[in-house]
Amino acid sequence: MSKDIQEALREVDKRKDYAIKVLSKLISIPTVNPPGEKYKEMALYLRDLLSDIGVDVRVIKVPKEVVRRYYPEYEEYDRYIVLAKVKNGDGKIFHLNGHYDVVPPGQGWDHDPFKPVIENDKVYGRGASDMKGGITSIILTLSVLARREVFVGTVEASFTPDEEIGGRTGVYYMLESGLTKPDYAVVAEPSGIDNLWIGNKGNVWAIVEVFGKQAHGSTPWLGDNAFEKMVELAHLMIHELKPKVEAKRSHYPYEDPEGAKATINIGGSVDGGAKINVVPGYYSFTIDRRVIPEESAEEAEKELKEFIEYAKSRIPNLKVKLKILSKSNAYVTDPDKPIVRVMNNAIREVVGREPKVTVCIGGLDTRYFQSSNIQAVTYGPGIPKVAHMANEYVRIADILIVSKVYIKAISQLLL
Repeated sequence: MSKDIQEALREVDKRKDYAIKVLSKLISIPTVNPPGEKYKEMALYLRDLLSDIGVDVRVIKVPKEVVRRYYPEYEEYDRYIVLAKVKNGDGKIFHLNGHYDVVPPGQGWDHDPFKPVIENDKVYGRGASDMKGGITSIILTLSVLARREVFVGTVEASFTPDEEIGGRTGVYYMLESGLTKPDYAVVAEPSGIDNLWIGNKGNVWAIVEVFGKQAHGSTPWLGDNAFEKMVELAHLMIHELKPKVEAKRSHYPYEDPEGAKATINIGGSVDGGAKINVVPGYYSFTIDRRVIPEESAEEAEKELKEFIEYAKSRIPNLKVKLKILSKSNAYVTDPDKPIVRVMNNAIREVVGREPKVTVCIGGLDTRYFQSSNIQAVTYGPGIPKVAHMANEYVRIADILIVSKVYIKAISQLLL
């Protein structure tokens, strides 16, 4: 078996040009989300590609009612899950996952973000790191495992939509509907080749609506300025709620020590007002509250609600409504679980140095596996800080390294 594994790892290096070709094609399909463009084109490309390498594959269309339930504004855009499988006897299931949607390109690019540029062992383009580079590592792994018997059991891979808007019609639906129930899962988000994410923070997203009374700008005494009330409320939050939130710290390791604290971002989006000569009768602002593993999303929500009630007692005639947009708990896989130990060992053996084992400060689809009692971690090529930026890129060498780590881990877990 060890000889077969070494041959499989060498096969990864031989397929470098194949990996570049696949990644370039993936980037060239502009699966921008929102709203969810070119999903069908991506699903069909993946289906044909995986079929060509000898992998069992099927495409599942997410039901319209599911899309309507979670993202009604994008109901007219079809969503697809691509599920692939390599089976070698009976045994446990090891699952690899990647989301194929990307954020809009934005401004500041040196070239067309959907026409990949290859330069100095890097591929540039929207989604290169987040996370079509990870999808390429998965496909490369499947292309090798389809030809090499280095495991006993089943290796699955899923390619899912909508991680960038919460993943409810992607990984969440896939697991909730019973399309798969693996023993182990690795999500190929850009953790970096020497870093293993064993969990991620949760969040509570909310909008705070402040109501006043509209009036002519020349007679402000006849109105009630909602903007002024909003400023008072935001000031109170900044100086009283924010310090209380940020005093909470997690005992888990984070790449940036600042990531260990709970956070609250006030005013990411602000809306209201009508015209320069109108006293505003309505204003709103958003809250992005990040939840550490030692607290729950429900506790964070309760804290927000209690503060709003407290603010009413401090600010005269404050008319305010708190609306919760979404919430999710933080999840962490026990570092002593086999998936963590084996992935840690595989990274050390392939990369040649001790990996960092940390919690991601952002949200990941990995949480849906973890909340389904599946041993899951996050590990993939790419650099977290370049995700969503202009001139996003991934190192070609990292794609190959990650594929080797996957093969090593699979061979050790599926015996």
